[in-house]
Amino acid sequence: MRVTRRAFLQQSGAGVGLAALHSLLQQEGRCADRNVGPIRTPHFAPKAKRVVVLWQGGAPSHVDLFDPKPGLEALRGSELPESVRSRARLSTMTSAQGRYPILPAIRPFQRYGECGMELSTLLPHTGAIADRLCLVRSLHTEAVNHAPGVTLWMSGSQIPGRPSFGAWTVYGLGSLSSNLPAFVVMTSSDVDKTCGQLFFDHYWGSGFLPSKHQGVRLRAEGDPVLYLADPPGITRELKRGALDDLAALNAKHLAEFGDPEIDTRIAQYELAFKMQASVPELLDLAGEPENVLALYGNDVHREGSFARNCLLARRLLERGVRFVQLMHAGWDQHQNLATQLEVQCRDTDQPSAALVQDLAQRGLLEDTIVLWGGEFGRTVFVQGDVNRRDAHGRDHLGSCFSMWMAGGGFRPGHVHGASDDFAYHPASDPVHVHDLQATLLQQLGFDHTKLTFRHQGRDFRLTDVHGEVVKGIVA
Repeated sequence: MRVTRRAFLQQSGAGVGLAALHSLLQQEGRCADRNVGPIRTPHFAPKAKRVVVLWQGGAPSHVDLFDPKPGLEALRGSELPESVRSRARLSTMTSAQGRYPILPAIRPFQRYGECGMELSTLLPHTGAIADRLCLVRSLHTEAVNHAPGVTLWMSGSQIPGRPSFGAWTVYGLGSLSSNLPAFVVMTSSDVDKTCGQLFFDHYWGSGFLPSKHQGVRLRAEGDPVLYLADPPGITRELKRGALDDLAALNAKHLAEFGDPEIDTRIAQYELAFKMQASVPELLDLAGEPENVLALYGNDVHREGSFARNCLLARRLLERGVRFVQLMHAGWDQHQNLATQLEVQCRDTDQPSAALVQDLAQRGLLEDTIVLWGGEFGRTVFVQGDVNRRDAHGRDHLGSCFSMWMAGGGFRPGHVHGASDDFAYHPASDPVHVHDLQATLLQQLGFDHTKLTFRHQGRDFRLTDVHGEVVKGIVA
């Protein structure tokens, strides 16, 4: 038998019950059960069992959308105090800028809902669901560039290679569906692709976790899932028989070596077979009522749009997908804030609110976490020529920004934390990226310090060696 001593010691327990696996694999549908059910036991009763991340790539400006500072109007064009600016890292795009003139929010704010939450008038649909939102205005991160910032949010480290948040969630809770992946990703961008960000695979990767936990991307163009379709002439019956034979061979290999990637291979072949029927049904919106389509806005009819992806996210969640990650590019407004911020809000405001409302109407919001935000915020000072509408914007700011959550046991109609007078640093109740990660995991039933995976002699976790649960934002 081709087994090394190390493999034998590490995997000797994995062979229990494998002798019966071959016969089980011959029964239609039994292989798919390898994708269903919890992987680990939650540490306490979860408040949520699903997550949908509405990721706004490029970093939405909290100064213009979520963090009202009416006192800035009197300071328009004046220099941001060096004592404020010098305490935060800047990107190289403005770190050597000669002046740092203050630019107040480009649109007014108003109060929304019974809670009176102040949001930009650029977000009327989000304002309409203010009583369902938990808005955090005191987030901060070390990252000041996009890829490290997204990677830190998604994996707990600025360096690629760690498991993503979605992978950790699926590793902990497993799948609810035998016909669809537990973790699904969709991407979109503004139509003109004015300031799009690249979306790297490691944003939904499994890192050193077994690869069955990585996200599966649904594409807007071509085949929705690569390599899912059969070549011409291959019938379902022929494919079924081939998969049964292949599963038996893989089961023999698994019994011999105990490699978890072989177990992944068995499960994913079977899942892909079932997805050949489930994915076309998922993407067919013909049965959606007109009032639901109207809720998401006209852009829901455009394939690949953020609005369409939001509707598909609801369909995925109600079909048992555990973690849905929507990534929308277009918020990196260094030079076109005045012309493009409104466009981005128009593309994302209504569908984001619609998803929350749709989930609530179907009784799914209570145990689903909806998370909206980007990798960091934007500076209160202007980048570029403030006198030219098409040639100014805001630089990256990691020292303070905002995000909102809905459902999943988060406090509705609540604003947590506050920034200073310039929306530049937290002034009260600061929340680090790792703190929010720890809180999200708590709502899913896990102590973030105990949801670990041993790799290269160390127990790793999403929050690395940091993070405290933010008690003030949970109901």
